[in-house]
Order: sequence, then C-alpha cells, then structure tokens
Amino acid sequence: MNTRSEVIAGMDLGDKPRRSRWPARMDVAQSASGLVLALFMWGHMFFVSSILLGKDFMWTITKMFEGYFVFGRSFPGIVSVLVFVIFSLIVLHAFLAMRKFPANFRQWRTFAGHRALLHHADTSLWWWQVLTGFALFFLASIHLFQMLTHPGLIGPFESSDRVWSGRWWPLYLILLFAVEIHGGIGLYRLAVKWGWFEGANPNATRVNLQRLKWGLTAFFLVLGLATLAAYMKIGYERRYAPGQVYTPAWLANPPQAAPPSWWPSWLKETPK
Repeated sequence: MNTRSEVIAGMDLGDKPRRSRWPARMDVAQSASGLVLALFMWGHMFFVSSILLGKDFMWTITKMFEGYFVFGRSFPGIVSVLVFVIFSLIVLHAFLAMRKFPANFRQWRTFAGHRALLHHADTSLWWWQVLTGFALFFLASIHLFQMLTHPGLIGPFESSDRVWSGRWWPLYLILLFAVEIHGGIGLYRLAVKWGWFEGANPNATRVNLQRLKWGLTAFFLVLGLATLAAYMKIGYERRYAPGQVYTPAWLANPPQAAPPSWWPSWLKETPK
C-alpha cells in the first residue's frame, strides 16, 4: 500500500506525470481567433469606408454582401449569418484570453507593481490590450446585436440615419479607438510571440514592428474618423426625413427574382 508521502494527487511517484496539451491548443486557438478577427476588422473598415467614394459605391458593396448580384434580390439574412459567426469568434476569443487575466486583486497589484518597475513597452501594450478588450466585449456586442437583428438597415441612408438620428455616433467613436488599438496591439504581439518576420536581428525587427503597428493604427483611425464624419454629415442633412431607403438613381426600380426554392424562409426578407 502506498503511503501519503508516496502519493501525490492520486499518482505514484514512480509514474511519469501526464502533460496536458490543452493549454497549448487553447493558446493556438486564441492566436488564430485573434488573427481572424483583426483581419476581419481591417476588411470591415475598408467596406464601411466605401461611403467616402460615394453613396452608389457604398450601396453596391452592401448589396454584394446581401447576394443581390447573385440572386437578383437582396437577402439581408446573409449578413446576419456572417454577424453570428463573428460574434461567436469574439466570445471564443474573449473566453480564451481571460485565462491570462489576473484573477484577483493581489494578482492585479503584483502586475501593476511589475509594470511600474520594469517600464517595459510590451507589458504596457498588454495592459492596454486588456482594457480595450474588456470594452470591446460590451461595445461590440451592442453593435453586433443591432446588425444581427436588423441586417436590412445597412446602406448610405440607413447607416447614416442610425449614426446621427439614432444617436449611435458616440458608441461608434469609442468603438473605433478601442478596436483599432486592440487589434493593432494584438497583431504586433502575435508577430513577436510566434516569431513572424523575425529575421537575423530580432530586436531590430521588434522595433520595426512597433513602428508598423503604430503606423497602421494611425492610418485606420484617420480612415475611421473620416468615415464616421461622412455618415454624420449625411445623417445631419437628412435629420428631418430619416427612414428612407437609398436606391441609386440609375436603379429606380430594381429587378427582382424569385428566391431559390432551397433558401430558408427566414432569409426571405423584403429587398432593400
């Protein structure tokens, strides 16, 4: 019979400890989900900023995602499916990232002491990533829920009315800074963590990656602010007549086609 000194957590001292691969798998999943979300946000910013090229261009981009040019009519439900996938990724990413957060006040105080003592740039970046990630989980959820339940209200007039008449611009302004700072830091830390672009001189590479990160963050912040200002301007001009659906002048009577027989009924919404 084994004595208490010979047994640790139900394992004989002669047995080899079992090493779980789950922490590594979860770390890879966290990195992969973060990479996908960051790249999606960059693509999303370019799509949203299409309003800077004109109302017709933004309308075309919107209808492309609704399948208009494939099915002959709009299916906003396609947007709902995409939003649901992105929201699921956000929940997964947040769950995996929370593993590394300090779990109690003592751990937070220890981290704060090390951060103040070391003055290490990457440690401070991680702190900002935690703060912006916490904000994003709530702010992005509000935005995504609105897109999930009202996918047809996306367009030059519809989006502008939501921004100005719907008073959504303060949330979008905070969300812009939070997502660009969080995403930029996340991509930088991924590159450092996994040794991407490391080269012969890792220290020099890290400096260049920091410059690139801040350059991209500044670019997307400027682009986002210009885009938000454009929607606010259109919304302000339409403040006395909100709710109108935008249709390009060259397409006053959009052609419609019968939806495919296999298409789910809940996606068969009235074309916008």
